[in-house]
Amino acid sequence: MSAAASASPEERIGRQRARRIALAAQGFGQRRPNQSVSAAEIRAVINRLGLLQLDSVNVFCRSHYMPIFSRLGAYDRSELDRMAMHTAAAGHRELVEYWGHQASLLPIDLYPLLRWRMQRVDLEAWKSLVEIARSQPALIAQTQQLVSDHGPIRASATGGRRPARQPGEMWNWHEGKQALEYLFYAGRVSAAGRINFERLYDLPERVLPSAILDEPSPSETDAQRQLVRIAAQALGVATEPDLGDYFRLTRADSRTRVAELVAADELIPVTVDGWSAPAYLWPAADQRGQLNARALLSPFDSLIWTRQRTERLFDFVYRVEIYTPAAKRVYGYYVLPFLLGDELVARVDLKSDRQRGALLVQGAFHEPDVDIDHVAGELAVALRDAAGWLGLDDIVLASRGNLAAALTAAI
Repeated sequence: MSAAASASPEERIGRQRARRIALAAQGFGQRRPNQSVSAAEIRAVINRLGLLQLDSVNVFCRSHYMPIFSRLGAYDRSELDRMAMHTAAAGHRELVEYWGHQASLLPIDLYPLLRWRMQRVDLEAWKSLVEIARSQPALIAQTQQLVSDHGPIRASATGGRRPARQPGEMWNWHEGKQALEYLFYAGRVSAAGRINFERLYDLPERVLPSAILDEPSPSETDAQRQLVRIAAQALGVATEPDLGDYFRLTRADSRTRVAELVAADELIPVTVDGWSAPAYLWPAADQRGQLNARALLSPFDSLIWTRQRTERLFDFVYRVEIYTPAAKRVYGYYVLPFLLGDELVARVDLKSDRQRGALLVQGAFHEPDVDIDHVAGELAVALRDAAGWLGLDDIVLASRGNLAAALTAAI
């Protein structure tokens, strides 16, 4: 059913319908490949989502690998790695790393749409990066020369020493790393790749295809409008903060761009039951009926990375507890929601014990009012699929959580 034909500014959308629109927009509910997942299928998922968020935590699986597995099933992760590399064998890279939602892999065609962010580095980057650029311009120049002379380099090549981590700090970067990150945010150096997830820095002309480097930069307003279009297509139905948050626009920019797209009839204002904020429907959104998805979701999957939106869509309260002291965690260190049909029905705390070749299920919890045995059986299938994909031969279950007993029986 075409949204353009069915929606009007006064239309009300029920929560279940909004949920199904959002899931379809994110690529769930489609038939998974019967054979090996092709590069074209991987590429299609990335283009649909617009980006894959990166994260350093590897207790279960690197976050950028998971969204494709959640939508397509087992695939060759080296194919995704190849898309983010530029070698004589691979040819031009297809993905580039930059600040999208957070640190992200993006289709390389999106790179020019983010040059306005590079130009606003002193307004948008972290305070510590801006301060070091202002106070030590010689360090910035020397670091860029180091990249020019010796790139690709790791941060350790700058000779900086990591300071002691202060309470509440997420990163304890030394000055050389801060200088590299400032240059990276400004687009003056690029990410050539990663080794053991450590970023390699090089000059853009040695990382990016000449066609991308030579492409004229769109205006800030045109670029931001296109980013909101990509977000709207990936979300299906969303509030203005949802749309702006997808590529981390400021609220002022987000409000203006959304208003412009509404005025141009590119977004359709709607009311979603239970949502306190106005919502906007992508005109070509798929509004299919029942969805039969079954997927474990990374904490950094674009379906759920905005926690307030996750609560609005699924009535599912979810927080990442990685940085919560162990004694205060409710569910566990690395907890993945479980999507079944069109609902989030459970969550599991997972760890890959690569030395033992085992997937550790350290906690399993079901949501209220679900068929516990059915959820356990479907989750058991999803866990077996994940273990096989990661090359883990065994699944070891702990007794923690209200779903643990039923899941143990199912497995």
